Amino acid sequence: MQSLSPIISGIIIANLIVSLKGFNDLEFFNKFKFNIAAIKNGQYYRIFSSAFLHVDWSHLGFNMFTFYLFGPQALARVGFFNFTILYLLCLTAGNLFAFYFHRDNLYYSAVGASGATMGILYATILMVPEMRLSFIFFPVPLPGYVFGIGYLVYTIFGMKRQQDNIGHTAHFGGAIGGILATLILAPWVIQESFTTLVLLLLVSLLTGMILFKKRN
Repeated sequence: MQSLSPIISGIIIANLIVSLKGFNDLEFFNKFKFNIAAIKNGQYYRIFSSAFLHVDWSHLGFNMFTFYLFGPQALARVGFFNFTILYLLCLTAGNLFAFYFHRDNLYYSAVGASGATMGILYATILMVPEMRLSFIFFPVPLPGYVFGIGYLVYTIFGMKRQQDNIGHTAHFGGAIGGILATLILAPWVIQESFTTLVLLLLVSLLTGMILFKKRN
């Protein structure tokens, strides 16, 4: 098991504490979750606070395990300060996209660190182009960019159904936020991961066009 830096540990602990409070306190959960009507009424803090709430242990566990796997790799390449900015930018980008996409649905609500976590994952794919990923149901290691492209395509289908409190649209916004933030915070990826960057940007553009067409 890899040792965790204070920033990685701190984010995981913050998610654990806030989510646990939400599990046992519905009033707290409803006060801080992402909700279109509430945000339009000026409760902008929900854009940030909702990213530390989760619907259950499996939702929390999946997001934190993903963050645990990829966060340290991104941190090692950009440093404490830039990593903190990266996480916050991905979190914000994910929820702002969700707000835009669902802006006419005043009842839409969501929670979860999905946007921030996906942003960190995509940032790591760019910063570690040689990375390989394998899964229990598909044990053959895949290049990171293959997973990145596949997930963006899957996002199109995943956003067609919004029947729970998990921020599916935040996944896409967070991923795009992670890619763009990495270009700012670690511009060297343009040279070292050029092919991966071009592929992710092209698929992101195509995915975005499809989503905007669906939205409008």
